[in-house]
Amino acid sequence: MPTQPEERIVRPARNVHGSLRLPGDKSISHRYGMLAAFAEGVSRFTNFSTGADCASTLSCMESLGAKINRINNEAVEITGVAGCVTPSNHSLDCGNSGSTMRMVSGLLAPQQGDFTLVGDASLSRRPMERIRKPLEAMGARFTLTDGHAPLMIHGSPLHPIDYTTPVPSAQVKTCVLLAGLQTTGTTTVREAVRTRDHSELALRAFGATLTRTIDSVSISGPQSLHAIDAAVPGDISSAAFFLCAAALFPGSALLLDSLGLNPTRATLLDVLTALGAHIAVLNLEEKNAELVGTVQISSPPEGLGSTAVSGALAAQLIDELPVLAAIAPYTSGGIRIRDAKELRVKESDRIDLIVKNLRAMGAEVAEFEDGVDVPGGQTLHGAAIDSGGDHRIAMAFSVAALRANGETVIKGSESAAISFPEFFNLLDLVAER
Repeated sequence: MPTQPEERIVRPARNVHGSLRLPGDKSISHRYGMLAAFAEGVSRFTNFSTGADCASTLSCMESLGAKINRINNEAVEITGVAGCVTPSNHSLDCGNSGSTMRMVSGLLAPQQGDFTLVGDASLSRRPMERIRKPLEAMGARFTLTDGHAPLMIHGSPLHPIDYTTPVPSAQVKTCVLLAGLQTTGTTTVREAVRTRDHSELALRAFGATLTRTIDSVSISGPQSLHAIDAAVPGDISSAAFFLCAAALFPGSALLLDSLGLNPTRATLLDVLTALGAHIAVLNLEEKNAELVGTVQISSPPEGLGSTAVSGALAAQLIDELPVLAAIAPYTSGGIRIRDAKELRVKESDRIDLIVKNLRAMGAEVAEFEDGVDVPGGQTLHGAAIDSGGDHRIAMAFSVAALRANGETVIKGSESAAISFPEFFNLLDLVAER
């Protein structure tokens, strides 16, 4: 029987104050888990993501022959298959994770054997045509169900391609690069908007050679990968909720330690600075080619101003846009978001849920096909929030609730566990009431 959605009450806060060390970056954990399982040798990771999505990646790789050993909730050891997976006699369950389904598909397309990838109801609605096109151009035999999962791969040797992504997508880029890693010749991916480069950095950390230009990345295959030991930096997409929460309260002071500050992911810091937040980055260092540092944030006495997000910025901030929209009513001049149509095909139609939930809290908001306009200077009240089973909507409106009048009920609050099981406990830790 399906379980009943959980509810969480979020009460208003007086301030946000304290220090946190966040769980490991989800994007990096996905890639480290996948590459370690495909590599030769035993890799060891500390601070690996605790989210259900990354657990789906590990589960799929375990079904393909890798050995996963979790050590006292402190580390994950992964024994790889040295470039040759064992076809599973059952479907690979990707859960809610589009990252798992899209990236593992690239890894499996050149392998010998037949593979079926399935997901939950939400993932089964998400577009997979975007990976079918480049993989089939490489010669892959690939079957979708009306453009969606379930997804069947009939593994076979591929040939290299030079591919331009029609929609900016780090997952599609990674899918093609993982196929190219195993394909004789040079495979190139071009993108008009540079997406997060965790895959390129991770592939290099595992011993692969890649060539990058301003708008492309190329990989020559076949290449083998070798095990690494690494600490996964804190997840900046998870940090976004706490950074925005601190930005809401004049006089706030929050410190986030050992946070991943990859330039393709840290754009939110620039946007919050443009809104007027005071941000300092301390102890910046490089670990396995990823930048890691400590971030301090406080909000100015006069509160936040206004900003607009569009174009390449919208693509870089796609995961952070829901929480920016959720805090927009509390700014003085509002926030305008455009060129973010991709939000409609995430775990939910995030634009629809942003609008619905802001209005439920008494906010004025204008909806567009590719974004929203949220005026500033508004007063919100507590309400029943429909998360739509979407972790980022549940967390974004928990942040908005901190400045609302009265209690807010987050329906479907368990969805936060998809990326960030510790979220509500950590929010209670830094929200002063």
